[in-house]
Amino acid sequence: MEALGIDIGGSGIKGAPVDVAKGRLTRERLRIPTPDPAEPEAVAEVVAKIVEHFDWKGPVGVTFPGIVVDGVARSAANVDKAWIGTDAQELFSRVTGQTTTVLNDADAAGLAEVAAGAARDKPGVVMLLTFGTGIGSALLMDGHLVPNTELGHLEIRGKEAEKRASDHARESHDLGWEEWAEKVQEYLEHVEMLFSPSLFIIGGGVSKKAEKFLPHIKIRTPIVPAGLQNEAGIVGAAMAATEAASREGTGARTATAAGE
Repeated sequence: MEALGIDIGGSGIKGAPVDVAKGRLTRERLRIPTPDPAEPEAVAEVVAKIVEHFDWKGPVGVTFPGIVVDGVARSAANVDKAWIGTDAQELFSRVTGQTTTVLNDADAAGLAEVAAGAARDKPGVVMLLTFGTGIGSALLMDGHLVPNTELGHLEIRGKEAEKRASDHARESHDLGWEEWAEKVQEYLEHVEMLFSPSLFIIGGGVSKKAEKFLPHIKIRTPIVPAGLQNEAGIVGAAMAATEAASREGTGARTATAAGE
């Protein structure tokens, strides 16, 4: 079964059709820079372009970099504040003409890692943390998601953690990988103290460069890069859309129907 996954980030919006059973993209992803300012209608226009690019008819899953409750954005740390209170699910469904499911971006990545990545068959408390424009978090207990944790906003040394330890902070302050790893370790130690996880999974774009910084991080909890790397958000969004479609009886399209 296939669904279209779209991952909204602070710098780019990425999408692709996904084989949700295998947890892999079935076509090359399309990436479009995030509009500046990232206001709802401007972002929705990009989402519609991605749907149009793939000539998609069927379930669409969209991630959002903030708290999402019943399809409504309740925070907007790395996009325009106009998103707060916006019914993102209704907006995206309207501009695409397709049934759309919206969820937090890190939560989507967490769902994908449970189904087809580094969290698969991992019991206990597993914490996925995505390092990009900000820091996203997905808290998993025996494979079940506790949504909207938003642990990138924990305070470290008087500042939000993502202002110190995100990949954006690394680039903005021109930090070397080892120097940045020190800030990531300090953050991870704080999260470790709060939740005592059995596993940390590092996602986001930096997961493709894990060998540059993970060897410099020394903590008690095992730590691994995301199995799906930076595609986890797209995959998780598609999986959430498929699950929602199944509940509603609309169904996702098959690979044959998709012309694959």
